Amino acid sequence: MNLPGLKPNKANNFFLIAGPCVVESEDLVMEVAEKMIELTNQFHIPYIFKGSYRKANRSRSDSFAGIGDEKALEILKKVREKYGVPVTTDIHSAPEAAMAAQYVDVLQIPAFLCRQTDLLLAAAATGKVVNIKKGQFLSPESMQFAIDKVRSTGNEQVMVTERGTTFGYQDLVVDFRSFPIMKQFGKPCIMDCTHALQQPNQPSGVTGGRPELIETIAKCGIAAGADGLFIETHPDPSKALSDGANMLNLKDMDELMRKLVLIKNALIA
Repeated sequence: MNLPGLKPNKANNFFLIAGPCVVESEDLVMEVAEKMIELTNQFHIPYIFKGSYRKANRSRSDSFAGIGDEKALEILKKVREKYGVPVTTDIHSAPEAAMAAQYVDVLQIPAFLCRQTDLLLAAAATGKVVNIKKGQFLSPESMQFAIDKVRSTGNEQVMVTERGTTFGYQDLVVDFRSFPIMKQFGKPCIMDCTHALQQPNQPSGVTGGRPELIETIAKCGIAAGADGLFIETHPDPSKALSDGANMLNLKDMDELMRKLVLIKNALIA
């Protein structure tokens, strides 16, 4: 992948995409970015900062959606400029691709939108890396067609992310066979360790989650061959404005990275 600021993977480690669910404020973003950069430098983990500039997929109309597109994107740009790391955000419609590409290095395609041809083609046309999250309703084999849409533009910089499969109305399960299957496509595969633990469709209209299982999902992802991990984190998930129920507390990232690096080293020993 051609990502400005992504450190060479000299330790043959997994790479990490991590940050808050949504850009809540500049102070929050910088706090998370500074901590994560310190940790990933310590453990020699290539790092991409993540933050949504807007949340378009909300159950309730009164859910927090963002602080304003341009304001949030400018904050993401500041992370890149201040810390020299690549940044990513999700987009929801074709016109957003060119706009977001001015500020970030990786365009993320939400799982619910992974089959939207116009969206995939618009993201690919920017020349940026495109990270496609596997739909909760798709088999891993089906992701070949999403990858093909991006590649049809001449853009070979594409990744795919496993984020669980719908299991009933209010739960998700992860099929770890996805990794050897999707790795056959020749593109990096990522384990989304937080969204895979969501519990959607709650009576309150607010998605629940099982953050106590993030470590388990992350360990399994590394063991199954994931090239990278995706983890949403926040200094105080109980006060997060979006997806707090399934985010990892920022203070717990240190110990988790320590354990995951040990597993990765054991696999390549």
